[in-house]
Amino acid sequence: MKSNIFKYIFIIFVIIIVIVSFFVIRNNENKQEIEEEATSTEEEIVRQIRLGIAQCDTLNPLLTSNKNVQDITKLIYEPLIDISSDYKTIPTLATEWAKQDGTTYIIKLRENIRWANGERFTSADVQFTYDKLKENSSIYSSNLEHATMLEIVDDYTVKIYLDKEVPLFEYYLTFPILSKTFYDTQDYSNTEIVPVGTGKYKVENVQENYITLTKNANWWNRNTELSLEEITVNVYDSVGELYNAFKLGNVDVVSTNNTNIQNYIGTMGYSKKEIKGREHDFLVLNTQNTLLSNQEVRRAISYTIDKNNIVSNIFQNKYYTSSFPIDFGSWVYQEQDASSGCNPEQAKQILTENGWSYKNGYWQKMINSKIQKTELNLIVKESNSIQISVAENIKMQLASQGIQINIQRYSDEQYNIAIQNKAYDMILCSINLSPNPDMTLFFGENNLANYTNEEIINLMNEIKNTTDEEKIKNNYARLVEIYKTDIPYISLYTNKHTIAYNTELVGEINSNWFNPFCGIETWYR
Repeated sequence: MKSNIFKYIFIIFVIIIVIVSFFVIRNNENKQEIEEEATSTEEEIVRQIRLGIAQCDTLNPLLTSNKNVQDITKLIYEPLIDISSDYKTIPTLATEWAKQDGTTYIIKLRENIRWANGERFTSADVQFTYDKLKENSSIYSSNLEHATMLEIVDDYTVKIYLDKEVPLFEYYLTFPILSKTFYDTQDYSNTEIVPVGTGKYKVENVQENYITLTKNANWWNRNTELSLEEITVNVYDSVGELYNAFKLGNVDVVSTNNTNIQNYIGTMGYSKKEIKGREHDFLVLNTQNTLLSNQEVRRAISYTIDKNNIVSNIFQNKYYTSSFPIDFGSWVYQEQDASSGCNPEQAKQILTENGWSYKNGYWQKMINSKIQKTELNLIVKESNSIQISVAENIKMQLASQGIQINIQRYSDEQYNIAIQNKAYDMILCSINLSPNPDMTLFFGENNLANYTNEEIINLMNEIKNTTDEEKIKNNYARLVEIYKTDIPYISLYTNKHTIAYNTELVGEINSNWFNPFCGIETWYR
């Protein structure tokens, strides 16, 4: 009996061993399959992307006149201070900066940085770059327009002196720094020479039709992983060739302000990100004008203009409506106001409540013992056909509500004189905005609208003299409230900037108009 019991126990034990062995072997096989699949997937990932340049003139970022090249060179050369995807200043080659007084900045540099060729980065390189920008015409020369001197304090400290106070001057320290030691043995004016940089990537190879960038082993930022290992920059003779290469799949990313980009690359086979650009058009209302000194008239004009109508009919919806100059995604003001602000009934109510009456196609009111009619002149550039079309649209909209507009077409010279002398009732203006959120142009002394507001002056002074981000945001929020209530200007529209990219491209596209390749180190195919 006992022998049978042992026999059964033995048989059960063997069965258990067989079952356990089966599952162990199966588990190992599954594990191996998963590892093989992961390896296969990893092998399919291409840690290389293809960019493009049209009409490449030079890879020296201070000598190029090509915005396309300028964008590419941001991968190779670094500034003292960079700009983030939401237009915030980022310490780069500089670690700290501070105002010693209204016109003096002291800047501490990052230590232990090496150029791609192994040479040490010091204050001498900043001095060299400063001198070249002051001596030569460059895309970046205007950044130092008000700088009078750069002083080296020590190897890692410099001072910059200005001829006047420049609000948020750190936003102008975004020009790329070049190596003095490199140019001690090279001809700076030779556009074929490729200088070394301190950036994420370095130039590995330059051929007639392409440029190869690889990871810079000397890059100082060890906290950022460069998962993108190689960038091929294809060189084309024209923008048309570049667009065609993208259409054919030979370029992975295209960044452009061209509102007709779809005419060149089609509408299918790629993804895109559309963002607000830097071209901003707005209407200036001269607040010292007898009629426009009345806030209710300015508000009535604002409520009558349908910006969506302008964007739709003049720009075929290829522009964005705008409610404030820096509503393009700046960290200080990220509210996106989808409303065009149009409300004709509100406009009528405002005028009526303030003693205006509608007669014979005009709103009228007795002002300073004279009957004042709502009739104004609007100045535009006669050389700008788009601006004329916009003015005609505005004239038609305002006329339908009893505000009559006479369009005055000025030559470029006449237009500039009018701006200088503030000789206008209203004028249609267009500017290229800066990453710098400074609002001096709109609210500072001698501003375009002849507008004064003590609270705004105080708000702007506080912004200049604080580093408290919450305080800065709150002040800008209040600026916006005043802007939309007092209406010294009417923001109309902003251009679209398009980032078109290969559908196989993986990674978060954080591009903006200042740097279309923000975060490129994480992209891959």
